Amino acid sequence: MSFYLSQRLIRRFSIILVVILPLAIALAKPFAKQSSAFWQQTHLRQQSQIAIVDNRVTQVSTVNEPIQPINSKLELARTKVALGDKLFHEPQLSHTNTISCASCHNLTTGGVDRLVRSVGVNGVVSSANTPTVFNSGFNFRQDWNGQFDSLEAHVNGAIQKTETMASSWDEIIGKLKRSPFYAKAFSKIYEDGITSDNVADAIATFERSLTTPNSRFDKFLRGDVNAITAEEKEGYRRFKTYGCVSCHQGVNVGGNLFQKFGIMGDYFSDRGNITEADFGRFNVTGKAEDRYVFKVPTLRNITLTAPYFHDGSAETLEQAIAIMAKYQLGRELSKETIDFIIKFLTTLTGEYQGKPL
Repeated sequence: MSFYLSQRLIRRFSIILVVILPLAIALAKPFAKQSSAFWQQTHLRQQSQIAIVDNRVTQVSTVNEPIQPINSKLELARTKVALGDKLFHEPQLSHTNTISCASCHNLTTGGVDRLVRSVGVNGVVSSANTPTVFNSGFNFRQDWNGQFDSLEAHVNGAIQKTETMASSWDEIIGKLKRSPFYAKAFSKIYEDGITSDNVADAIATFERSLTTPNSRFDKFLRGDVNAITAEEKEGYRRFKTYGCVSCHQGVNVGGNLFQKFGIMGDYFSDRGNITEADFGRFNVTGKAEDRYVFKVPTLRNITLTAPYFHDGSAETLEQAIAIMAKYQLGRELSKETIDFIIKFLTTLTGEYQGKPL
């Protein structure tokens, strides 16, 4: 009985295979072709990124890279951007009517003043080097120690800080309300007119417009394999191989995490003369584990923003890379490698308002 039952099941299964299998194969062919085409396109695209440097073959793929290009399209209210631009350059925001946001964040010099320490109201010297304002809207926190969680909060802090503008909102609002221009401009945009929140909102909106897309590396990431040279591709390969990209990645090539300065060595003891600003995020949280921890800075437009680090101690990119390699990676890089990485970093300089920085 079981023998005949088994024979019957085998015959039924054979019939099913004869009917179903050809149909399944026919349905699968289009998907197989698509899969093959996708693989070929991806493979060919990756193969097209091969560069030869000093007889060494370097393959750099633009597929799923840790660094992403800046979107050149912004959705910001133009009227707010224009008002924020005016306020950003307005010295009346400072107590002495002598310092504006642009005094330290000069848009013609990479968004910085290129000083070791900025000079604020009454000649007071800042405690840390001024970071660039360009692409600051991509940062997950503002300031070296990340004390501000938004651009608006940063505006509020900078205006009242003794070492920058040393002003107050009562003083600023009084000045702006006496200006027919500002009274009219604010009334057109904000129902409640000139307030501290609205001033901060306008400036922060303008700062979010300060993006620098279309760097040569952005173009490379979008598929233009000739946008950067073979040596620059080799620099990018080494940038990734040595681990720089573990902190400097994303759209802003940094600005999206905190990291201790001195993972593989005691930078501050070696440098000496430790200041309160050197404590980094510890000054915000009071936690021992946050001592010497800082927000990782962006590397976009980095060739324009010397000196480097929160203390402005590195005058050149050569010095900065060597210090990072020693204290963050525990390595001593050759001059050749440093030169290659610098070549890559030059490709990160973008455009502002359609013009190269």
